[in-house]
Amino acid sequence: MAQRSVDGSSFTLADLRGERRRMRKEAVIKTVFLGTAALSIVISALIVFSLARETFTFVTQVDASSLWSEGWFPRRGLYDIKTIFVGSVLVTLIGMLVAIPLGMGAAVYLSEYAKPKVRRALKPILEILAGIPSVVLGVFALAWISPQIVQRMNSNSALFNLMAAGIGVGILVTPLVASIAEDAMKAVPKALREASYGMGARKVTTCVKVVIPAAVSGLVAAFIIGVSRAIGETMVVAIAAGASGGSLFSMNVFERGQTMTAAMASMASGTDAVKGAGLTFQSLFFVGMLLFVMTLLLNLVADRFVRRVRQKY
Repeated sequence: MAQRSVDGSSFTLADLRGERRRMRKEAVIKTVFLGTAALSIVISALIVFSLARETFTFVTQVDASSLWSEGWFPRRGLYDIKTIFVGSVLVTLIGMLVAIPLGMGAAVYLSEYAKPKVRRALKPILEILAGIPSVVLGVFALAWISPQIVQRMNSNSALFNLMAAGIGVGILVTPLVASIAEDAMKAVPKALREASYGMGARKVTTCVKVVIPAAVSGLVAAFIIGVSRAIGETMVVAIAAGASGGSLFSMNVFERGQTMTAAMASMASGTDAVKGAGLTFQSLFFVGMLLFVMTLLLNLVADRFVRRVRQKY
C-alpha cells in the first residue's frame, strides 16, 4: 500500500524496511553477538558441571572424619575444611580492614576535595596501581611488610604469616575499592550538595550525611567486589603466608596458614604434583566449589541489599 509524504511523493512499506545490504549486515552482527553470549553461558555451565562432578565424587567417597581433623594435609588424606576456611576469612578480614579505610579515604578526596587537575592526575595513577601483578605484592609482603611491620607488632611472629598476607591483599584491593567508590560518589547529583551547602552545612557534613548515604548502593558494590577479590587472591597468600602442601589449624594471624586458593595452588603446582591419597585430585574441585558457592552467595546477598537501598535521581 502506497503512502504519500509531505512533499507529495509516494513510498511503500518496502521503503521503510531499509536497505537489504544493511539489514543483512545487522543480522550477521546480531548473530555473532548472540553466539558469543551463548558461548560464555556454555563455558560457565561446563565449568560448574566439572566442579560439581568431581565434588560429588569427593563427597561420596571421602571419610567424614577427615573433613574435621587437625589440619589440611590432602596428600595424607586429611581434608580439614575449617583450616582453609578460617584462613581465608582471616586474610579477607585483614585485607578489608586495610582496603576500606584507605579506599574510602582516597575516594572521598578525589570526589569531594581534589581539584579537577589533581583528580585527572591521580585517578589514572590509582587505576594503574590496580594492575600491579599480585606476585609482586606477594614478594613485597614477604620481604618488607612481614619483617618491617608484622614482626615489629609481634616479635614472636614467623616470617611467613597470615597478617602479612592480609595486609598485602588489602594493598592489592585498595585501588579497586577506591576507584569504584569514587565513581559512585561522583555520580551523586550536584544539586544535593548545593542544597546541603544552602542549608549552611560544611563540606565534611555534606560528604558524610549527604553524599555517602546517597551513594551507599555503589559503595556496597565496591566493598563486595573488594571482598570477592580478596577471597579469590592466590599469589599474595601463597607467598606471604607460607602456603605449602599442608597446614595445621590455627587462628593465630602471626603464624603461617593456608587459604582455599593457596591450598589449590600448592596442590596443583604441576601436573605430577597432585599425588598422595586417592582423593587428592578431587579435593581441588571440592575447594573450588566451596569458593564458587561462597562468592555466589555473597553476590546474591549484596545484590538484594543494593536493590533495597538504591536511590534513583
